[in-house]
Amino acid sequence: MSTARTVLVIGGGAAGNAVTVLLRRAGLRVELVEAKDDWNATAGSGITLQGNALRVLRALGVWERVAQAGFAFDSAGLTAPDGTLLHVARDLRTGGDDLPATVGIERPRLQRILIDAVRASGADVRLGTRAEALEQDGDGVRVRFGDGTEGRYDLVIAADGLGSATRAAIGITDKPEPTGMAVWRVAAPRPAGVVRTDLAYGGPAYIAGYCPTGDTTLYAYVAEDSRDRASIPPETYADEMRRLASAYGGHWTEIVPHITDPAKVNYTWFDRLLVEGSWHRGRVVLAGDAAHCCPPTLAQGAAMSLEDALVLAELLTGADEWDDALLRAYYERRVPRVRAVVEASVLLGRWQLDGVRDADVPGLMGRTMSLLREEP
Repeated sequence: MSTARTVLVIGGGAAGNAVTVLLRRAGLRVELVEAKDDWNATAGSGITLQGNALRVLRALGVWERVAQAGFAFDSAGLTAPDGTLLHVARDLRTGGDDLPATVGIERPRLQRILIDAVRASGADVRLGTRAEALEQDGDGVRVRFGDGTEGRYDLVIAADGLGSATRAAIGITDKPEPTGMAVWRVAAPRPAGVVRTDLAYGGPAYIAGYCPTGDTTLYAYVAEDSRDRASIPPETYADEMRRLASAYGGHWTEIVPHITDPAKVNYTWFDRLLVEGSWHRGRVVLAGDAAHCCPPTLAQGAAMSLEDALVLAELLTGADEWDDALLRAYYERRVPRVRAVVEASVLLGRWQLDGVRDADVPGLMGRTMSLLREEP
């Protein structure tokens, strides 16, 4: 395979950053464009990374930095709304026995680690730039950018997120669908007794939980019915989250006093997306949230994006021909696993939202997590 091949990656999130690093490692010429001037380096509160995500981060060469920056644990707790601990379950190490079951990390710290890896890879990076038009032929794609420049590439990887403009531009009409739930998230100081994720089901929210993200930090979240965003002024975000979280006991009594800055509280709807049939059109292929997303009930969103990057890079760097069959193989390899995660995540949300009791939700979760022990 000629290392003169060129790849454009649209989007500098988990999938885009990861695939850039892996393709550069194989000697390909890669250009990454990201719409945000700051590479989205400060947004977000925290993120839960399970073992199968850690396995990809190790393949990227950043696992040691993630381990140092985050907080590792191997169990999850179930509490009553008043904080009474009901049960502690040992989590499955889906990345293998040599990796922890879970690492919580501040989302900006993870993004900075991935940014550093992209920079070190030697990829060309353009920030504050959007791909505005794509013109394909049998050998590649000509792309016109928002600044008026153009480039030609052998392949375009669209990792531009849930609202992917590239997905629409290549004629894929699938759009994310709200599931009816939404989540409030905030970063806060970690009480000394918080050493794992603890979840409370019930109370004024469907889920109230927290995840340690470092020696002194955590992120906390409460999930409720989705509301019209226009009905919630951003300056009230801290008040709204604090109102819900104040009903919970235990460590929540130490977390709630820190929910004061509305600019640090994030409100997001739960969405579902799974593009069926194929994730490519010609020489443009989707990865990450552009192709699929699931509610965070199983904490697998970032993991699925990272796995996409690993599989796509493996196929591209191991093939002499970048043809329809190869990109179809990428979809066929990924979609059963992604579908299982999306369906399990949605069902768990329905179980809480609608009181669905006609499915073995714990069994389904267990089977899905066991599936994730397998290589992607």
